[in-house]
Amino acid sequence: MAVMQGETTRIVLAGQEPRRTRMPKTAGGWVTLIFKGITGAVFILAALFPLAWMVIAGFKSKTEVIQTPFQFFPEVWKWQNYAQILADPTFARTMMWTFLGAMLFTVLSLTVNSFAAYAFARLDFRFKRTMWVIVITTMFIPGMTILLTSFIVVTRLSMLDTLAVLVIPGAASAASVFFIRQFYLNIPASLEEAAMLDGCGRFGIFWRIFLPLSKPPFVVMGITAFLAYWNSYVWPIMTITTPERFVVQQYLATFRSERSTELGLLMAGSVLAAAPVVILFLIFQRQIIGNIKMAGLK
Repeated sequence: MAVMQGETTRIVLAGQEPRRTRMPKTAGGWVTLIFKGITGAVFILAALFPLAWMVIAGFKSKTEVIQTPFQFFPEVWKWQNYAQILADPTFARTMMWTFLGAMLFTVLSLTVNSFAAYAFARLDFRFKRTMWVIVITTMFIPGMTILLTSFIVVTRLSMLDTLAVLVIPGAASAASVFFIRQFYLNIPASLEEAAMLDGCGRFGIFWRIFLPLSKPPFVVMGITAFLAYWNSYVWPIMTITTPERFVVQQYLATFRSERSTELGLLMAGSVLAAAPVVILFLIFQRQIIGNIKMAGLK
């Protein structure tokens, strides 16, 4: 039913009323609303304060970062800290190398996990239930418990100090398979049946039907994979020894150990290293929140 109001047209679905913001009608309601607002503001400030301090610390001198008493803003803004770290060819190479590895890891992770999710969601094969239980069980095994075993495996495969050792071992994820599988289970079977009547095989069904519909889980799992690679530290320091192949977290750790007094530069480098992650989240925040809500409703 369409309702005309002046020059504005609202579409009201049958049986549904448009959502309106209800204001409190009592003093107790107003107190509750104000309390929630203050509590939310405190949590937001607490969450943003470390990031804000790191950005500001990037403009400080060597001594101002750790001076006492604490001073949030610098006395003299040292803009050259960011300029110097950006002009460092090692930092630029590390950022590009890490970004390349993160993209390859994300693509490989989505490919492997989406194929596995489709198989568990739509195919019937022997020992399917047993294999699914095994996959789910791996979600409860801490990564640190298999770290040494994984290191021995990649050593025997001669993968140490290569890009492959950072990309391949962690590509398969039980959590990603589970998340994507739950999405595939909700795709109507009639789409598959219609495709089969048209002579489409299993791979064609996946490529032409499931893959185009996979944007919601792919956004969430893709960003998760990208962040996991970008923030990885323990595995790279175990498997990568050549400085030219360091990921960004290794670079920052090495920078801190070799130039521990230049904390302003370290803070500037940390801000620039975190920038791609923040930008990625800002770009896809609506899709992430929407997909999480959708998963919660299901």
